[in-house]
Amino acid sequence: MSNVSYYTEKGLKKLKKKLDHLKDVQRPLASQAIAEARDKGDLSENAEYDAAKETQALLELEISKFEETVANARIIDESKLDNSKVLVLSTVKIKNTSNNAVLSYKLVAQSEADLAKGKISVDSPIGKGLLGKKVGDTTEISVPNGTVKFEILEINR
Repeated sequence: MSNVSYYTEKGLKKLKKKLDHLKDVQRPLASQAIAEARDKGDLSENAEYDAAKETQALLELEISKFEETVANARIIDESKLDNSKVLVLSTVKIKNTSNNAVLSYKLVAQSEADLAKGKISVDSPIGKGLLGKKVGDTTEISVPNGTVKFEILEINR
C-alpha cells in the first residue's frame, strides 16, 4: 500500500539529494568497509566484518524507504490550493484555548517536518487535527499529554 506524500518542489529536490547521497556516497563506503574487514582474515570470528555487514543492511533499508517515499511523492502547486481551509503546505496560526498561547505551524510531509522551524507533519496528531478546519473553527486534539483545544486564527500559504 503506498502512502502518497505532498511536497514543494524544493522539498522533493532535498529528498532526492539525500537519496542520491545515500546511494552514491554511503553505499560505496559501506561496501569498502566490508571488503577491508573481509581482507583481515577468518570471517567467523571477525566482529568488524559483522558490524560492517549490519551497517550495510541498515543503509539498504534506509535507501529502500527513501526510494519508496520519492516514488510516492507528488509536487503541490501552492498557488492552486484553497486558502479557506487547512491543507498540506498551509501555514496556520492557532491559539491554545487553555493558556491563550498563540502558535504558528506550517503543515508539511513527514520527511520535511522540523519543529524548530515551525514545520509539523500532516501525519502528526496536531497536523491531523488541523486538516480541513477553517478560520474560527476550534478543534480538540489528543496529544501525549492529554487533549488540547485549539482555535484556528489564520490560514496562509
